[in-house]
Amino acid sequence: MYHCCPAQIGPSVLDCDLACLADEAKRALKAGATYLHLDVMDGHFVPNISFGPSVIQCLRKHVPDAHLDCHMMTTHPENWVAPVAKAGGSLCYTFHYEATEPRGKTQEVIDSIKAHGMKVGLTLSPDTPVEGILKYADQIDLALIMTVYPGKGGQSFITDMMSKVRTLREKYPDMDIEVDGGVKPATIQAAAEAGANMIVSGSGVYKAEDMAHNVTLMQRSVEKYGNGKAEEELTALKSDKDIDA
Repeated sequence: MYHCCPAQIGPSVLDCDLACLADEAKRALKAGATYLHLDVMDGHFVPNISFGPSVIQCLRKHVPDAHLDCHMMTTHPENWVAPVAKAGGSLCYTFHYEATEPRGKTQEVIDSIKAHGMKVGLTLSPDTPVEGILKYADQIDLALIMTVYPGKGGQSFITDMMSKVRTLREKYPDMDIEVDGGVKPATIQAAAEAGANMIVSGSGVYKAEDMAHNVTLMQRSVEKYGNGKAEEELTALKSDKDIDA
């Protein structure tokens, strides 16, 4: 099923050299990335701790026009809405259904995100049925389907999650649908064919020998298999040499 949602590639900055975060963000955007994916981990919802609003605020100063997708892997996402909004700029606040629904907080968080002027993203971990998002789909801007288990490294892309993507795309042809986890040139076609248009890729971008090549290759896959574009309509395939020339 083809759709009209634009292909967007969002490098996950956790895979970059975080000591040079601003430069690494600029490098990805120069290579053709559409947005930056920021994983905020609290050490509780997931075992790892990454960074929070203060780092987002510092990064914003260096990439003032970039769209930042803040993926909140936190136990109490309601506590971080205001601080992340204050960090500034074009933000999507994407939180986990599993963190809020058992406490009856999902609607409250959605309303708070909107009140703070941010886009609303809702995430499902692999074991959560797609009905979790369908319940709130009319109120959100982005649906994120995790294709690995959050907070655990070294995992492979879970192809079975594409059934959730297909269900969402069939019911909501104009919705931004994002996939995150193990997505790279070798797995992008499955995600694109299922209907995902927003592609989070960490090692597929930051560990690539040629960043611009991988970014444009994945974008072309979404355009071809998701948007149904002909070969001559696809984004031109680029290399790092092209953008450094």
